[in-house]
Amino acid sequence: MEIFLLHNGLPALFVLSFLASTVLPVGSEWLLIGLIIKSWDAGQVVAVATVGNYLGACTTYGIGHWGSDFFMHKVLRINADQSEKAAALFKKYGSWSLLLSWLPVVGDPLCLVAGSLRLNFLLFSCFVFIGKLVRYALVAAVTVKSFN
Repeated sequence: MEIFLLHNGLPALFVLSFLASTVLPVGSEWLLIGLIIKSWDAGQVVAVATVGNYLGACTTYGIGHWGSDFFMHKVLRINADQSEKAAALFKKYGSWSLLLSWLPVVGDPLCLVAGSLRLNFLLFSCFVFIGKLVRYALVAAVTVKSFN
């Protein structure tokens, strides 16, 4: 499977990044690192991963905004504990907490909470996109520095 994903490059990274931010509890960083090591352009790799992960977060926001408990709990597998942690983080830091939407455990629930609270989508988009871009850019920078 890993070879298939590495062989399919940017489209595979886009799909994996999207799914990592919605349905599947997987990471996309390993593929980003693998592509950079295989001499793919780091800027393109970061851009594709960021857009895929951002669009996945937008999907989660939409489920929070318009979705049902079925989608929240069965499809996204967000349990009550995760929702409570995300809501507490959101309550404490407000929209700024969305900069942490890339974190495991609370990231997807943060996007879901933002949708359920009907947070302005433009504000949501700015914070989430910046958070995801910074994460992927840092991973890429460390990779480039380590392997060059």
